[in-house]
Amino acid sequence: MSSPASQSPSNGANDGWSPSSWRSKPVAQPVIYPDESKLKGVLDKIQKLPPLVSPGEIERLRHQLIQVQNNQAFLLHAGDCAESFEACTQENISNKIGLILSFSLILIWGARMPIVRIGRIAGQYAKPRSSPTEKIKGEDGTVKEVPSFRGDNVNGLSPNDREPDPQRLLSAYFYSTTTLNYVRSLLASGFASLNNPRDWSLSHVRSPALRNEFETISNGLADAIDFCRTIGAEPSFVGGAAFERGGAHGVLSDVDLYTSHEGLMLDYEEALTRNLPVPASVLAAQASRNQAPVSTSAPYNTSAHFLWVGDRTRQLTGAHIEYFRGIRNPIGVKVGPSMKPDELVQLLDVVNPSREDGKITLITRYGAEKIGAHLAGHIEAVQSSGHPVIWVCDPMHGKYARVLVALGREAPLIKPLSLGSTLTSSSGLKTRHFSTIVSEVTSCLRIHTECGSRLGGISLEFTGELNEEGFSVTECLGGSMELSEEQLGLRYQVLLPFYECAR
Repeated sequence: MSSPASQSPSNGANDGWSPSSWRSKPVAQPVIYPDESKLKGVLDKIQKLPPLVSPGEIERLRHQLIQVQNNQAFLLHAGDCAESFEACTQENISNKIGLILSFSLILIWGARMPIVRIGRIAGQYAKPRSSPTEKIKGEDGTVKEVPSFRGDNVNGLSPNDREPDPQRLLSAYFYSTTTLNYVRSLLASGFASLNNPRDWSLSHVRSPALRNEFETISNGLADAIDFCRTIGAEPSFVGGAAFERGGAHGVLSDVDLYTSHEGLMLDYEEALTRNLPVPASVLAAQASRNQAPVSTSAPYNTSAHFLWVGDRTRQLTGAHIEYFRGIRNPIGVKVGPSMKPDELVQLLDVVNPSREDGKITLITRYGAEKIGAHLAGHIEAVQSSGHPVIWVCDPMHGKYARVLVALGREAPLIKPLSLGSTLTSSSGLKTRHFSTIVSEVTSCLRIHTECGSRLGGISLEFTGELNEEGFSVTECLGGSMELSEEQLGLRYQVLLPFYECAR
């Protein structure tokens, strides 16, 4: 078993860095545990557990992200806003992967470009909050102040289960492992085969227009596959056995899907940071390009292939940037309206001083009403700096509306609610209108074009979870289903508003 990187020396470009050097910096969004000795015991155990992902997989993703950066592929980053332990089921995972595959198929069909798929899955359990506490109205009508819900790896959703429990970090490891194991099994056994796109979690789509549009793509794909079968372009079509009967994977059934989460809980991330050998092929490729070689070993975060630092934790002198600057994984940085252009360049100088290709993905999240005032300035600053980055649009943030309607009752009233505001009663539902999501994406495409830049990907929050009646989550107004305020309570998930998968 590999030893944790905290027991190994720093590598060259990161003098003074170690997986624990973040502890000397101020921590944003801290979690205060009542028993530090219990926390230490859990972290010691996690340090001894096997990695979830390997250096080879991480380096493969880095290579594919270089293709995205060079306009040879497009990035789809998608999945739950926040996973829950309870939702770790065969059906939910299958539906979620099917939804990601469906989106990527549509993108491939429309853009005629390879898609790099990164799921917000197998570790996205923590939630940043704008306040450490929130006020909850109980069934008896009394209001009490409790610690904010921070995600299943910190505390419970119930107001009576809000004390942070380090044992939940260990649970998060095993739920992540279980999820990742099932995802690997699905992808290895033909679930992603382009011969079966109709099996990918679309049975719940009620919009005839959407179903017909996807059927058109599926039928066109089937025709293309039939043509390949006829001319023998795909070896598995000619005398080859199916995978289940001993055949090899083919290009139509083998896809890469990488895992990601927000690197919010630094104790957990440190425990899963390991000093591991850099694959020989990576060292050889760098030598052939006369690049300065990396060390033969490097600190890999083995909890996920890709991690991102949030808009609330990206302080230049803070603990999260200190941690992120040292890991070998490709990383994302959320960029919002509060980020100044010169601050963005300074941050890039810290997290990617060597200006490595494929290392940094900038995930912009302004809101439709603010993107015009901020994106162009950020693009121009990065272009002037010469830093290589991938630009990704996250249209799932900005302004919510709070719908004051009790579940099952008609009492609609929509008022503006700024991002990060917390619910103050059991009848306050946060939502967004689908048209604002589309507006931000189209504005992002236009601004990149005007600036001589390129949008390299999109980051979406969605889920494939269904209820017993077959409804997916109902948390966005409008869209093809024309969801109304009164219908939000049909399938409202309280963790955070999602992108409903029939959109």
